Amino acid sequence: MSNGTARLVDSEQRQRLFRRFGSGAESWLAELPALVEELATEWKLSIEGPAPHGRTSVVLHCQRIDGSAGILKVSPEPWLSVEEARVLRLWEGSGRVPEVWDVDPERGAVLLEAIGTGRTVALSGTVPPMEAVGTLIADLHSVAVPPEARRELHPLSSRINFLFGHFENRRSSGPAADLVPASFLHHGHAYARALAQGEEDVVLLHADLHPGNVVDGGPERGLVAVDPRACLGDAAAEAIDWALWRATSVDEVERRALTLAPIMGVPASRILAWSRACAPLFAIAQVERGKAGSEEFRLLMELSAC
Repeated sequence: MSNGTARLVDSEQRQRLFRRFGSGAESWLAELPALVEELATEWKLSIEGPAPHGRTSVVLHCQRIDGSAGILKVSPEPWLSVEEARVLRLWEGSGRVPEVWDVDPERGAVLLEAIGTGRTVALSGTVPPMEAVGTLIADLHSVAVPPEARRELHPLSSRINFLFGHFENRRSSGPAADLVPASFLHHGHAYARALAQGEEDVVLLHADLHPGNVVDGGPERGLVAVDPRACLGDAAAEAIDWALWRATSVDEVERRALTLAPIMGVPASRILAWSRACAPLFAIAQVERGKAGSEEFRLLMELSAC
């Protein structure tokens, strides 16, 4: 990796890109410094360095000529940036996503408003009040989606199939193979597919609303969602990560669901059903992080067995 690339992409981000895009990411990364320089010149940006998140793109802090702080994202798959910008613009009126300032569909680049310090909830390590989370989700779900945009969105069932297939590959080839039974994943997948077929409370979902994709925008902005993988589906599915993240008991999961449900306008029982269906995915992630002995892992396995 060249010095120019190393200034933009650390080793962890490089490995994430390889996992997502394969060996083709190597040549793209070699050309990245020149690409970023071109974009900075055309959009009149000062590049300040890597931002802390990004699974399918390189994410950089930058500043526009007027002094406003921005985020430059560049992806090896240009359509990902185009799709992200399109979906964020649907939500802009809610104030719960960054404003899209510019898009280059040919080079897979999008320029976004920076939110506060850019620090995510995951980096803070603190579970926010469920009232704040519920309001974020409700605000996102309240946005009207034009019929032409709805026709272009995948159903939640497609997202579910992708996630369970992805995690099954991770389970079978990694340390979770000996700790998370395949039957848990198969049962959870069947349960999630059935839930995804429902026709109640079908809304535009962020579909990747985990703590690493929510930024604290401070008192004025509140919680702000980034990096959507948008689809259409059951509103209750958006609460899965928040019901489960850092929870250590079934009672705690139920309390969170009971707080989120009325704010989101969905039954708590459906949030709990989604949480049980997807618990095996979270259990696999816990094993990969070396936390198979944690109370969180124990809870996830208990939920997966139900």
